[in-house]
Amino acid sequence: MTLRTGAQPTFREALDGLSTAQKSSKGAPAYSRYVNRRLGRYLAAAACTVGLSPNQVTALSALSTFSGIGIIVVVQPTFLASLTVSLLLVLGYALDSADGQLSRLTGRGSMAGEWLDHTIDAFKVGSIHLAFLVCWWRFYDLEARWLLLPLLFQVLATVHFFSTLLMDQLRRSLGAAGKAPMDANRSSSALYSLAVLPTDFGVICILSLLLFVPWLFTGLYMFLFACTAAFLVLALGKWYREVKSWN
Repeated sequence: MTLRTGAQPTFREALDGLSTAQKSSKGAPAYSRYVNRRLGRYLAAAACTVGLSPNQVTALSALSTFSGIGIIVVVQPTFLASLTVSLLLVLGYALDSADGQLSRLTGRGSMAGEWLDHTIDAFKVGSIHLAFLVCWWRFYDLEARWLLLPLLFQVLATVHFFSTLLMDQLRRSLGAAGKAPMDANRSSSALYSLAVLPTDFGVICILSLLLFVPWLFTGLYMFLFACTAAFLVLALGKWYREVKSWN
């Protein structure tokens, strides 16, 4: 559903319209699927009622996310600071979902908007683990070898983001050309969504709440790293075989 041009919808009208403006849930981790998209839906409806554009919502997402990342780097991780970081990251991630939902609802999406959204995502994915590295170095009493963990996690996160984005673009282009299935209307099972939950950026947002408890944060962070590494090993092989089958 796309709203009428020039119409100023109520919050309820926008919210109802967004129920049919959702992306496929295929491959989506549980947090994104069940929490973040729902939060984004409410934020998109609110943005629609006040006349914000998708790019303005993207800018708000960037402001919230990078404010949170900045606090990780410069502020001692007390409970209050960790709570603030987590809330800012959660809000930024929800707004990242809201801009796409708003563009589909209003029909105001553009190639430039999609480029802006993905570029900001690249900055986010490319900096979050480096921020943890600096935080550990400045505020945690850890041996130097522990600092390798966020560096390695940063590599995994970057490869995961790029590979996922590239696979999506390849499937779109080949699907449009009739050479590969689009899978636009398919959905992954709830079990799969839970299985890939550790790879979701939303889990990092929530985990940041524990920055003020170094032993707990680093332990859970190491667990997420191991899960992400295992997923990536399996996914890269699967994606390579999929792409190879298109030749």
